[in-house]
Amino acid sequence: MTAHEPHIARLVATAATSREVAAHLFLSPRTVEAHLRDIFRKLGIASRRQLRELPLP
Repeated sequence: MTAHEPHIARLVATAATSREVAAHLFLSPRTVEAHLRDIFRKLGIASRRQLRELPLP
C-alpha cells in the first residue's frame, strides 16, 4: 500500500465517512474514494464492512 492508504483504511475502519477522512487528512472526498478503491483491490475486499473486520497495520 502507499503511504496514505493504511491511514485512510484505519480511519474508514472506524466508520468515518469519506468526507470526514478527507477533512482530517486535508484531501478531497474524491481522492479518498480513489484510495479506497485501490485499498479494496489490493486487499481483495469489496466493502467498508469487510475493511473493519481486517487487522490493519
